[in-house]
Amino acid sequence: MDAPARIDVHQHIVPPVWADALAARGLDSGGWAIPAWSPRSAIAMMDQQGIATGILSVTAPGVHLGSDGAARDLARAVNEYGAEVVKDNPDRFGHFAGIPLPDIDAAVAEAVHALDTLHADGVALMSNTHGRYLGDPGFEPLWAELDRRAANVFVHPAQPPMALLPGTPAPLADYVFDTTRTALDLVLNGVMSRYPNVRVILSHGGGFLPYAAYRFSGLTSTVVDPDRTAEDILRDLRRFYFDTALSASPSALPALLAFAEPGHILYGSDWPFAPQAAGTYYNSYLGTYPDFAPGQAEAVNRDSAEFLFPRLAR
Repeated sequence: MDAPARIDVHQHIVPPVWADALAARGLDSGGWAIPAWSPRSAIAMMDQQGIATGILSVTAPGVHLGSDGAARDLARAVNEYGAEVVKDNPDRFGHFAGIPLPDIDAAVAEAVHALDTLHADGVALMSNTHGRYLGDPGFEPLWAELDRRAANVFVHPAQPPMALLPGTPAPLADYVFDTTRTALDLVLNGVMSRYPNVRVILSHGGGFLPYAAYRFSGLTSTVVDPDRTAEDILRDLRRFYFDTALSASPSALPALLAFAEPGHILYGSDWPFAPQAAGTYYNSYLGTYPDFAPGQAEAVNRDSAEFLFPRLAR
């Protein structure tokens, strides 16, 4: 691309208070080290990768690290830090607010504060929080509040409640699985049909959801819940948006493009947890993909995100 134009919906921020909280507890991101980050280094990366604006979020394990009280404080500190970064560079950055699930009262309160007071571009939810997935009935008040506000919801995978494969950090394999798991949980528990105003973005091309969507729809309608048709399941699965982070490849793009609704594929980098060399690797496939329809590449890189983030529309 000749000039930075992309809107990157999957770019991470590393607030010092969050990095310190993880270090104090001996935590990382599913066996993945926490990298250095600064606004200056992010802008330098974006200029090199053709990214005009990065929508920032904290990655797994999110802001709830064990204690409800500490999670409330950490979420507020993380979100205020992100808001200041955006305030200093409003054209280059946006942010998804960290939400302290599974503390539902705090989660609703922080979502309202972040959207109304800090003017966040949406909220970021982990695919599971301490083993509870996003279709959990206890999370209904949060979905109702987000639906009233037609909020953007960015779903980032977390380590599933199981042991890591030896020598295999969660981002390599388990994150793909957990994104798929929580997406299916949202659909089977009716969240996607009850709350039509929320726009839910799934990381990493939706895990393997596009590839396995017809498995989910066919088996649900014939075995799991015969009262729902396969078309009902597919309709709810297609409500998701999908980012291309680590997923713009010759094998993944055909399935994603065949499944996703028009305008539902968004650019993502996963920087800095995915290093810049990884971004270059996947951008090369995205930039040379031969089977985009007219205007489709532009939609993935920018135009579809402008619909979700109208303040960034040119």
